[in-house]
Amino acid sequence: MNNRRLGKTMTYINKLALLTLCSALFAAGPAMAKPGTAAKGKEIYDKRCTWCHGAEGDGKGAARDRLNPPPRDFTSGNYKIRSSDFEDLTPNDDDIFRMIRDGMPGTAMPGWSDILTEQDMWDLVAHVKTFAGYEKPPAKQVDYGTQISSSAESIEKGKKLFEDGDRCVECHGKSGKGSASKRLKGEAGERTWPRNLTKPWTYRGSNDPKDIFSRISTGIAGTEMPSFADPKSKKKLTVEERWHVANYVASLAKNDKKVNADNTVVKADKVEGELPATPDDERWGKTAPTTFYLVPQIIGKERYFTPSNDTITVRALYNDKSVAMLLEWDDRTRSTPGDDSAGKLADAPIEEDGVAVQLPVVIPSEMQKPYFGMGDAAHPVNIWHWKGGTKDAPETASLITSKGFKEIEKRDAKEVGLTAKSGYSDGTWKVLMVRPLATAAKDKDIQFVEGKFIPVAFAAWDGSNNSEKGSKHTMTTWYWLLLKPATGSKPLVTGLVIAALFLGGLLWWARSAGSKAA
Repeated sequence: MNNRRLGKTMTYINKLALLTLCSALFAAGPAMAKPGTAAKGKEIYDKRCTWCHGAEGDGKGAARDRLNPPPRDFTSGNYKIRSSDFEDLTPNDDDIFRMIRDGMPGTAMPGWSDILTEQDMWDLVAHVKTFAGYEKPPAKQVDYGTQISSSAESIEKGKKLFEDGDRCVECHGKSGKGSASKRLKGEAGERTWPRNLTKPWTYRGSNDPKDIFSRISTGIAGTEMPSFADPKSKKKLTVEERWHVANYVASLAKNDKKVNADNTVVKADKVEGELPATPDDERWGKTAPTTFYLVPQIIGKERYFTPSNDTITVRALYNDKSVAMLLEWDDRTRSTPGDDSAGKLADAPIEEDGVAVQLPVVIPSEMQKPYFGMGDAAHPVNIWHWKGGTKDAPETASLITSKGFKEIEKRDAKEVGLTAKSGYSDGTWKVLMVRPLATAAKDKDIQFVEGKFIPVAFAAWDGSNNSEKGSKHTMTTWYWLLLKPATGSKPLVTGLVIAALFLGGLLWWARSAGSKAA
């Protein structure tokens, strides 16, 4: 081998070695953690974290009773999201850093990367570890084995393992929406809800298959989510089986129910003939959905802080007589007062599930809307309210005209033609509400007009969660409902005529230019 070729070979070997070393360092994860200073971390903690987690790190901050789930008790040493082995509760520094940096979706824990520097967060890691006396890193890590890529075959295997012996179905339900068959509690005795696996954007530790694998392997400390890597468990899964389950769980995502902040309008198409008569009419599947966040009602008494429902999806259609809205939201329990099995899953006393639509009595000609908390004296609102019924009474639809929390007129829904039909299946409510476009009481009821942007808001009640009733519910702010005018054929014909004229003009110009050139 000549010197030039030898030199090239050695250069290639050196580059390969460097790449291998970098890859090994990257894969090590926890070894990449930067050292933090606990004393500096305490200064940041005292300023930023005590309101929730408490000065002693025991989760007994001033806001504790207003948070669901409650803030982490660092003194317990239980970290829900970690990558250490299921037998070792000690988290990696990277696990704590990630929670501080990214926050935890669906909780009051925010991400701090926009306020704290990277070094600030590492200092916080060092201080937070002192509450549980963690000094040494975990002895063992999650064994990921060889990752199995997602495929139809892997997903099908994961589905069978998920359902086998109610391994995961017992808590998450067959649909994965968390429609549990038993009541779950956390380490402090608080009510906990199984994760709705169809909403991966709510996962506390991300929906990447590798992170899902970690949760299946380690379990979630302080909850009833067990480790499926535990050889003592009858429901133990091998590394390969856990990858199949992770791929299946990742496949459950219902992205059509994800909130799009830019989509603030419920667009109702006009249909010929009759509107859908049931929530399961196949035409709803062809209607564009719009999903909104539900937030706790904290405006008027009684205020509410600990919701279980987080979003509502709305579809709408109308014809020349009526407008129909289909309201759909995930609810882990069907709350039926008087039913013993429902009562076992509920916080006592159990109440009816419910949903409501709020509309202005007068469609505003400008941007001003009624006060979204049940209107105001100058701008009254209509509220259509559905309740799911009890063991001995059927579902109901009611109507009120409101000028604020204290001025409410209850009215007969049947007199204005307001009806509601519902269906509950696999952890999801669907409620169809229909009302004529126009009513006789024009001073009390909204008169629907196509082509106008109509303010609309929604509210929901989970009767199994902390006695949601009356003003204790979740709600949205104002959004928009648009009854889209039927286009017909006239705009199409007009467009074709304009296109033909434009094309003719181009041909005339081309011929004229050609004649002059000749």
